[in-house]
Amino acid sequence: MIKFILQKVLLMVLMIGCVCIGMQQTCAQIRPLGTQYYENQYISNPAFAGMDEGMNINMSYRNQWRAIPGSPVTMAVSGDYRVLDKVGVGFNVYNDKAGLIGRTRVMGTYAYHLPLNLDNTALHFGISLGAMKERLDEQSIIATPDDIAAAKYNQRKSYVDGDFGMAYTTERLTLQGALPNLKKFFKKDQMNTVDGSTYLVAMSYKIGTTLDVVSIEPKISFRGAKDIDNIWDIGTNLKMQNNLISFLGMYHSDKSSTFGVGLNYENFFIQGFYTSQLAGERQRTGGDFEINLKINLLKDQRR
Repeated sequence: MIKFILQKVLLMVLMIGCVCIGMQQTCAQIRPLGTQYYENQYISNPAFAGMDEGMNINMSYRNQWRAIPGSPVTMAVSGDYRVLDKVGVGFNVYNDKAGLIGRTRVMGTYAYHLPLNLDNTALHFGISLGAMKERLDEQSIIATPDDIAAAKYNQRKSYVDGDFGMAYTTERLTLQGALPNLKKFFKKDQMNTVDGSTYLVAMSYKIGTTLDVVSIEPKISFRGAKDIDNIWDIGTNLKMQNNLISFLGMYHSDKSSTFGVGLNYENFFIQGFYTSQLAGERQRTGGDFEINLKINLLKDQRR
């Protein structure tokens, strides 16, 4: 009887928690992919779909807390394109596995880009709609075979979800705000294990142009989060030699840091990231490693 109760308690912890092994104030789902700060802002704000020239395809892979068995692994594929003068479209496929819990999110995006009277100034609006599916890896559960609780969890249907975002851009300034996970924003779901961001606001300013030997773009962002302290990020992206090489550095208010380096060759841009953990957890969990490949197509056919 005691064994049966312990099994149920363990399963409920796995279903409700974020698999935040050894972490004190944050969880895997709240930490964004490093590529969203500059090179692929579309994945955090649908208003960026079709904002840049050409068709952009991004593929990302991240491994968190490598020192811990069952550590979170994230894979994402996205693409966006300006199909009309003021209309952009995109898609975003996100898969995350942390311990026993796996999530797959598939989204499609529509964005509208409205030029203003001033040169290179515009307002951008975007909305994404799609579905989220969560599952437990029943094969890895150490419990009674054919556990009913796990089976019921996996029988839950996919649910409709969405994101909304807007941005104001000039030649150098970018102001933006986004509401990710609209289902949680309008209706709470106690069975939903995703404790991710609730809103995002950010500002960046470019110093220099793509033709300069060196250009930098400082940025500050503020991310609301469910059930944990809100997080702010501050840092910059530095590009050298006509965007051939780039370096990124961001400090987060949870006392972690993200560093990235990228190399641009013709239509391909590959970027690697390392994110440190909290000072007291680094030896036990290890850091986060991420790699992103960006492919820019159809650029010569653009406006």
